[in-house]
Amino acid sequence: MGGTESVVEVALGKLDLDAKARLLAGQDTWSLPALPEIGLRSLVMSDGPIGVRGVRWSADDPSVALPSPTALAATWDPELARRAGTLLAQEARRKGVHVLLAPTVNLHRSPLGGRHFEAYSEDPYLTGRIGAQYVEGVQAGGVGTTVKHFVANDAETDRFTVDNLVSPRALRELYLAPFEHIVENAHPWGIMTAYNTVNGTTMTEHRYLVNEVLRGEWGFDGYNVSDWSAARDTVAAVEGGLDVAMPGPRTVYGEALAKAVRDGEVEEATVDEAVRRVLRLAARVGILEGAEPAVTELPDPVDGEELAREIARRSFVLVRNEQGALPLRANRTVALIGAAARDARVLGGGSATVFPSHIVSPLDGLTAALPDGTLTYAVGADPATELAVADKGFELTTICRDAAGEVIGTRSVPNGHIQWMGSDLPVGVTHENLHTVELTGTFTPRDSGPHTFGIKGMGPFTLTVAGTTYYEDVQRPADDSDPFEAIFGAPVPRAQAELVAGEPVEVSLTHVFSLPEGVPFKVVAFALAHQEPQRDEDELIAEAVESARAADTAVVVVATTERVESEGFDRKDLQLPGRQDDLVRAVAAVNPNTVVVVNSGSPVELPWRDDVSAVLLSWFPGQEGGAALADVLTGTHEPGGRLPTTWGALADAPVTQVTPVDGELPYTEGVFIGYRAWEKEGRAPSYPFGHGLGYTDWTYESVDVDGTTATIRVRNSGTRPGREVVQLYLAPAEPSADRPGRWLAGFASVGAGPGETTEAVIELPRRTFEIWDETANGWSFVKGSYEIQVGRSITDRRITATINV
Repeated sequence: MGGTESVVEVALGKLDLDAKARLLAGQDTWSLPALPEIGLRSLVMSDGPIGVRGVRWSADDPSVALPSPTALAATWDPELARRAGTLLAQEARRKGVHVLLAPTVNLHRSPLGGRHFEAYSEDPYLTGRIGAQYVEGVQAGGVGTTVKHFVANDAETDRFTVDNLVSPRALRELYLAPFEHIVENAHPWGIMTAYNTVNGTTMTEHRYLVNEVLRGEWGFDGYNVSDWSAARDTVAAVEGGLDVAMPGPRTVYGEALAKAVRDGEVEEATVDEAVRRVLRLAARVGILEGAEPAVTELPDPVDGEELAREIARRSFVLVRNEQGALPLRANRTVALIGAAARDARVLGGGSATVFPSHIVSPLDGLTAALPDGTLTYAVGADPATELAVADKGFELTTICRDAAGEVIGTRSVPNGHIQWMGSDLPVGVTHENLHTVELTGTFTPRDSGPHTFGIKGMGPFTLTVAGTTYYEDVQRPADDSDPFEAIFGAPVPRAQAELVAGEPVEVSLTHVFSLPEGVPFKVVAFALAHQEPQRDEDELIAEAVESARAADTAVVVVATTERVESEGFDRKDLQLPGRQDDLVRAVAAVNPNTVVVVNSGSPVELPWRDDVSAVLLSWFPGQEGGAALADVLTGTHEPGGRLPTTWGALADAPVTQVTPVDGELPYTEGVFIGYRAWEKEGRAPSYPFGHGLGYTDWTYESVDVDGTTATIRVRNSGTRPGREVVQLYLAPAEPSADRPGRWLAGFASVGAGPGETTEAVIELPRRTFEIWDETANGWSFVKGSYEIQVGRSITDRRITATINV
C-alpha cells in the first residue's frame, strides 16, 4: 500500500481548496469530476445489485440481469455470490463503471418492507457471509463496491425523514453486524450512508456510527458516499464523516464546502481526509495516474447467461412436494397457467432496474424443454390490476425538440418508461434547449378489444392513439411532497381505444419539459402506460380450469407486480394481487397434480398451500428464469434454495411496524426479528427459516465438535445426486428472556451421489457466543453450555451435540 499512499499524498498536495471541494461533489448523477492537473479521471458509479445498468437509462447497451438479492441469499452459497460479483465486475468494466452501488445488506426486519427483494435475509450472519463474497468477487475484478444503506434503512415509508430508534444492542447484534462482517472479511472500498435518521442523527451526519464505529473500531479505509440526495448540511456532513455528496451538480459540497472552510466552520484537514479517501478509491480502480491499481490481473471471463441460469435454479426453494409431484414425469401433458408465465417478472422496481438483451419467460422455458404437443397455456388471472409501463407489443423511440419545434436529438427506449437523470440525455440535447419529448412508435395488440392507455408523471402531456388525441392537459402529482412521485407513483388512465389483435397502430405521448423549482437533481421522468382489454375474470379462470382438467399436471405461476414490490413505498399486505388466489383454488379443485410457482421477491401469503401438490418459490429469477424453471421442473437439476427469510401470514408476523408515528419508528422488538421473533412469540409460520426440499433424501449421521469446529457427516440416502445445505444453530442451555432461543451460527453446502457419505466442516465464529453489553459498551462473551443443533431448517433439527465454552 505504501506506493499508493505516497501517490495519493503527492496528488493531494497539488490541489487547492476549490478543487478538493469540487472533487467531493457529484458533477452529475453518476460521476465525480476529473482533475487533469493530478492525472485523475472521472470516477463513474452505477446501480448494480443484479446487473450493471451504467449511466444511461437505455436498452442500447443491455445488461446481464441476475436473480434478485433474496434469490442469491436463498442459494446459501457464498462461493456463488462471489461468482456473481466476478460477472458484475466484468459488466462494469465493459460499461466504463468504476464503482457499483451495491450490495444492499439491510435486514428483512418486517415482511412489509417494499425493498425486501433487494436485501438478502432476515439473518445478519447469512447476510454478512453472502454480502462479503459478493464484495470480494466484484473487487477482485478491479471494481469498487459501496455496501449500503448504512444503517437501519429497513423500510421505505418516509425514508427521507424517519428517525429509527434502535437500542445499541439491536444495532450491534443485528443491523450493524453484516456491515461489520463485510468490512472485516472483504475490505469494501466504499460504503453508502442512508437517507434515514438513527437515534436522532441523520446517517449522512452520523459521526459516531461512521467515524467512531465504522472507521475507528472496524478500521474501514474506504470512501463514504451519500445515498442520492441524502446529504442536507455542509458542515454536519463533512464533520460526520461523509466524503462524497451525490448526485450533482447541486450538492451541499463543492462551493459551499470551500466557503465553510474559508469561513472557519470546517478545518481544511477534515476536507483533506475526505479527499484522501476518494483519491485512494481512484487509485484502487486504476484512474489515478502513477498509482498501481488494486487489481492488475483480471479474472477469467464469465458467461453471464450461464451464470444467471445457474444462480436461478440454485435459488429456487421447493417448500412443498407431495406424492413426488416434482420433478414432472416424462411425456405427460402440462397446462401452464398465469399471466406471469407469459410476461415474466424477473427483477424488482426502482434503482435495481436493468435492461437485459432478452428475457426467458416460464412459457419460453417450458416450450423449449417439453416435447411438442405436451404443453398448453392459459392466462387464468392477471396480477396487474392496473396499468403497467408500456412494454410487450410496443416499438418506441423518443424525439426531442426545442422551443421552435426543431428536432435536437433522438434515442431508442427500452419500454414506455423514460428516466433520464442528470447528464444522461440524447446526444445534442441539454436541459436548456429541451422543450418537448415525444415518445412515439407503434403498438401491435395481442388481443382485440378496448385497450387502456395512461400517463405516469407530472406536467403537460398530449396522448394520441391511432390518430385520435385523447388527452391534452397538465397532469398534477398525487403527492407533492415526494421528490420521487414521478418515478414511483401510479399511472393515470387517460385513453381507451378499440383495437384489433395483430393490427399495429401509431401511438405517441408528448411531454412539455420544464425543470420544477427546487428539485435536487435534473431528471426527465415519465411513462406511457397500458392495460390490455379486461376480459371477464370468471371467464378467464374457467378457461384455465378447463385446460388444467385436461392435463396430467397443472403449473400455475403467480406473481407480485411493481405496484406491490418496489423501492419507494412499503407493502400494505402480503396478498397476491388480483384474483390469483381464486385461480389457484379453482385449478387445484380439478387437478390433483397442481404445482404453483411463486414469482415474488419477498414473502406473500399462500392461503391454498395445503391444497396443491407442490409449491416452488422462484423469487425474481433474472433474465434466464424461465430456462432455469424448466431445468428444475423437468428434474434436469434440483431446486437448490433454502429460505433466507421466514414465510408466514401477516396476521401472525411478529414485527410489522413500518410506518413512523410523529416521525419516529421505534424498533421496540429489540433483537427479536425474523425467526428469532416467530420463535419467541411461539407462532408457527407457513414455512420456517432455512426450509427447502430437494429431489433426494439426506440422513444426518453424526456431529463431532473439536473446540469450535463442528464436523457433520451426512449421507445421500435417496436415489439421485444432490446438494444439501447443512445448517448449524446454537441454543443456550439456560434460556433467558433477553436472548433468542437459538440462532444461525454456521452453514455449509455439500454435494453427494446416491448412497454416498460426505462431511461438512463448520467453524463457529467467536461472535456467535457474544452479546453486546450496553452498560460496558462492548462485546461480552457468554460462557456456559450450548446445544449445537444441526439440521435442514431452524425447526427441522436432525442431530445435536453439547458444547461448553
